[in-house]
Amino acid sequence: MENMTSTLRRRPAQRRSVERVERMLDECALLLDQVGYDALTTKEVARRAEVPIGTFYQFFPDKQGLVRALAIRNLEAFLQRVTERIADADLEHWTDLVDLAIDEFVAMKRTTPGFAVVDFGEVLSAPGGPAIEGTNRTLDAALENNVIVADRLRTLTLDLLDAPAGRGLDRALLVAVEATDAVLKLAFRVHPDGDPELIAECKQLARRYLADHLP
Repeated sequence: MENMTSTLRRRPAQRRSVERVERMLDECALLLDQVGYDALTTKEVARRAEVPIGTFYQFFPDKQGLVRALAIRNLEAFLQRVTERIADADLEHWTDLVDLAIDEFVAMKRTTPGFAVVDFGEVLSAPGGPAIEGTNRTLDAALENNVIVADRLRTLTLDLLDAPAGRGLDRALLVAVEATDAVLKLAFRVHPDGDPELIAECKQLARRYLADHLP
């Protein structure tokens, strides 16, 4: 999958351009929390980021392109956070990795601007859903968002665990991602900060299912 900068119309080469792109993404995230996706406009993002609207269109083709770049940035941030937590943690078993990843996702839902509306691609009309039709392929036009997420987690898993690579593991990780995604959406529909009992059930579900596929 392409990284965030390769999705832009023009790659920011100078520090000033990089900072402008980041400001536009930051303001996009804040506006998603404040007004939602439907009311989000490119004009308001540019105004709040203090960039000319022409500059906005130099980097993003439209609102959908802006949100796609934000979703990719969110995924990269999540993977970085998980990687850093792993480096600092004393993981005794692969199930600890499951708990750690879910905890980081929940923490981002609670604290990262815009993440409650757009996490890794799918755009929600409100925290917890439902999803806006046609946003299940935001990260990649050819693949569903969860397929991309599962593939990135597969790479992380193979780096850390002595897991048998192959279609079986690929399928298991996709099923696990789909299942945890559904349960976590439910948790955030039940409570704005995520229902703790449902989050605990989500961890148990993922651990028990993956036990048949990981050593």
